[in-house]
Amino acid sequence: MPLPGETESEFGVPIPGVILPEADWARTAVKRLPPDGPLDWPTMFGRAAPVVLELGCGNARYTLASAIARPDHDHVAVDVLPVVIRYATRRGNQRGLGNTRFVVKDAQTFVGRYVGEGTVAEVHLYHPQPYHDPREAHRRLVTPKFLADVHRSLGPGGTFVIQTDNPDYWAYLSAVLPVFFAFREQEGPWPDAPEGRSRREILSRSRGLKIFRGEGRRLDGLSRAEALSLAAGLPAPTFRSRGPWCDLDAMEEREGRAEGGPPRGGRTR
Repeated sequence: MPLPGETESEFGVPIPGVILPEADWARTAVKRLPPDGPLDWPTMFGRAAPVVLELGCGNARYTLASAIARPDHDHVAVDVLPVVIRYATRRGNQRGLGNTRFVVKDAQTFVGRYVGEGTVAEVHLYHPQPYHDPREAHRRLVTPKFLADVHRSLGPGGTFVIQTDNPDYWAYLSAVLPVFFAFREQEGPWPDAPEGRSRREILSRSRGLKIFRGEGRRLDGLSRAEALSLAAGLPAPTFRSRGPWCDLDAMEEREGRAEGGPPRGGRTR
């Protein structure tokens, strides 16, 4: 176990933050969600602050970095696998991140049930699982309905950040995201994390894969009813995809099964 003052790294890239003495650790785990939502962020954090939501957080590299850099923002990170949330929670605790909470839940249910309308400032989703088997295409997270739910969750001017190394997924995203967001592609790495915001990004870049990154600003003139109506008319993510990125996807599906759960919408990171 790292000692106070030590840092951690993964694939040669430092994990954000320094281990603090145990007396300064925080409690970042949400042990149990209520039967019904939405969650009350000011009650959860004991203050009112902009909320940053990361879906499929894995080892929480992005959330840790953002929570350290932006102590005036509160952060909620969600993943479906308890084992990876345990790792993420430990890291958040050891860094004393009282502005962070980690939750075990699938992204689709969490956004749809537990995030109130207009209550988050940012939603981040890095490398959603593409499910290459056509019989599993229905399990893909990013559907028009999901994007309408993200749009509902964001407050005025809110931001949706998404990233993938799959060009076929990116082609689909590029077609549907502008319906709900003023969307722009990010050229090159994010300035705050030149070596990668996620484990998957670091692995993909080490194998020479291209990373597709983008950021969308919520279209505030679009009502909930209009967003749902538009979503109903958009195509489902039924694209077919073949390429070197499939090897990493297969590896992470095996890891997900070995860790005791299904593959995630956002991968182990």
